[in-house]
Amino acid sequence: MDAKFEGLKEILQETEGILVAFSGGVDSTFLLKVSRMVLGDRAVAMTTSSPTAPPGELQAAEELARFIGCRHITVASHELENPSFVQNPVNRCFFCKDELYRICRMQADHLGLETVADGTNLDDLKDHRPGLKAAKEWDIRHPLVEARLTKKEIRHYSRELGLPSWDKPAIACLSSRFPYGTEINMERLEKIAACERFLQELKFREFRVRYHGELVRIEVGTGEIHRMLDSAIRVAIVQRFREIGFSYVSLDLQGYRTGSMNEVLGNKAM
Repeated sequence: MDAKFEGLKEILQETEGILVAFSGGVDSTFLLKVSRMVLGDRAVAMTTSSPTAPPGELQAAEELARFIGCRHITVASHELENPSFVQNPVNRCFFCKDELYRICRMQADHLGLETVADGTNLDDLKDHRPGLKAAKEWDIRHPLVEARLTKKEIRHYSRELGLPSWDKPAIACLSSRFPYGTEINMERLEKIAACERFLQELKFREFRVRYHGELVRIEVGTGEIHRMLDSAIRVAIVQRFREIGFSYVSLDLQGYRTGSMNEVLGNKAM
């Protein structure tokens, strides 16, 4: 471990106690692990239970918190009750994170923890992230940014620490599967979740199912596209997705990439 890792430990030690907004992804898992190492029982994980969570992610977060040995709090979130979120504007992520950080701050106050932190890393600052505005308004710290840690470095350190999440693909809430301006509701979320659950069952590793009305656009890692062309897999996917309620099933030849719904924004996202 080098100076950046030691710097992160020093940052966390100064907090005297921390509540981590814990998704179970690579970044927040690493942050929680180091927080536990530095602060012991004064490091607490908190995860929201939401219909916007990808299939299996809440359970994965619970298992990772147990692996680390941290207290883990789960609280239901209600972003679907907010019309501003449901309308899915370009800054939709702000309203989702605003709900998350409100709950985090409430729980931290209840536990007597002054610091609330999330797993934002240095690379995240390059992307379209309206949620960072919500983080600022709720005084959420980003220790990984403060320590100047990139995603590649976090994966490296996670592997050194023996975290099973070190090579986990990036995760994002199901709301990111919808084009901006397309209303988000429970029925549509459940349909996308069912499609992604089926791809999990077929052992695809990196993927997104993007909603476009009657059509879904499947993104998979470039190393897995060839599996989509297998006759049995292709027929099974089409059949299952039509059962779920989609008329057309398409494969994105560019393959999986994070934030593809932001590609239409161009400079408008800045």
